[in-house]
Amino acid sequence: MDAAALLGALADLYPPDRLLTQSAQVIPFESDGLTSFRAHPLAVVLAQNQEEVIDTVRLCYRHEVPFVARGSGTSLSGGSLPILDGIVIALNRLDRILSIDPLQRLAVVEAGAINLNVSKAAAPYGLYYAPDPSSQLICTIGGNLAFNAGGAHCLKHGMTSNHVLGLKVVLPDGEVVRLGGQSLEGVGPDLVGLFVGSEGLFGIALEATLRLLPSPESFQTVLAAYHSLEAAGHAVARVVSSGILPGAIEIMDNLAIQAAEAAVHAGYPLDAGGLLIVELEGETSTLQIEFPELLEIIRASGPYEVRVAQSAADRQLIWKGRKSSFSAVGRLSPDYLVQDGVVPRSRLGEALAEITRLSSIYGLQVANVFHAGDGNLHPLILFDGNQPGALERAKALAGEILEMCIRFGGSITGEHGVGVEKLEYLPRMFAQADLEVMRALRRQVDPLQIANRGKMLAYAQP
Repeated sequence: MDAAALLGALADLYPPDRLLTQSAQVIPFESDGLTSFRAHPLAVVLAQNQEEVIDTVRLCYRHEVPFVARGSGTSLSGGSLPILDGIVIALNRLDRILSIDPLQRLAVVEAGAINLNVSKAAAPYGLYYAPDPSSQLICTIGGNLAFNAGGAHCLKHGMTSNHVLGLKVVLPDGEVVRLGGQSLEGVGPDLVGLFVGSEGLFGIALEATLRLLPSPESFQTVLAAYHSLEAAGHAVARVVSSGILPGAIEIMDNLAIQAAEAAVHAGYPLDAGGLLIVELEGETSTLQIEFPELLEIIRASGPYEVRVAQSAADRQLIWKGRKSSFSAVGRLSPDYLVQDGVVPRSRLGEALAEITRLSSIYGLQVANVFHAGDGNLHPLILFDGNQPGALERAKALAGEILEMCIRFGGSITGEHGVGVEKLEYLPRMFAQADLEVMRALRRQVDPLQIANRGKMLAYAQP
């Protein structure tokens, strides 16, 4: 590794204001949304176009220096954590929406494009981009690709991988390739599916061709309050088993309700043990049939309060509270860890009861916010990092929750990824042979293992 020679080459490529090497300059890049992990990079480059990204990757490969691509830094698993003495390639300025094709229902965007801006650009054509993570106001398409982001409406519309048709990618050795195309029907191996969710181990996406959907004609949103979180969890099974397919099913517990209400004043019932949000979307005629059935199912599940959104503004406020819940929890605690394990829907109630039990054992409060429709838990473990041993206790509790997810037949991650946070749990979910196949595939694409080294599969000695 020749770091000094690389810095000299980067100085020829970037002006001083876009090549950050001083300690004060790189501090904002030392961590991502998981602030309990930090690393000091050798340098941060602020790329302004695709050619600069390609040239930077080629330089890193030539000098055998690892690199990580970074968008808005909203990763909650340490996925965009800098590599010690490596290069951070910031993609925020590659934010162009290159084209919208309303006839083919396609958008071609650069990796730094903000998720929500894609839908804003498509809105005049009656279209939108479906994946809607809670951070969609600031998260980038490149980050969504890396971690296969979902969001509240993934129950009906699927994850990012279901909406990416084609990619322009710079591989770790600097080769530029195109994967997929503009059709839902691919030919040959699904290389787009391989790249999406690979957490940056296969290189950097420069452009993505995204599938757009027609904007729903109507929405019907209902909020139901329960005395217990477990009761809200059991209600989800009733809704799903009915055959009705909501656009979204979300649950919040009392701590999350308290925080969200203090932050955005969404009108949530403050005494609820569990809050259920269910939304139907589609043609008005269909919703006129399905929504009364949904209300009947929900009322039969034992809530003490049921509220139906009466206007678009009312609906938006309900969702603003839900999507603000992660940041709002900061009002309750100076620090928190968030997990995103998955359990089968049939065991949601059981899983929530187990989290409550573990919270009591560890003496740490847990705020629960999750995509109930696909069993994707988001427990937020509250702690004070200034107290000795508090972070270690929080990590131990998080580990117990992940172990529970595996034991229940689920997964250690739904959409936040493995990153650095869950490295030790990957061998508990996959057999050694499975992991070896993954590592072998990674080495075929990146023999030097310089692309986001140390994440997801860690660093395997050649």
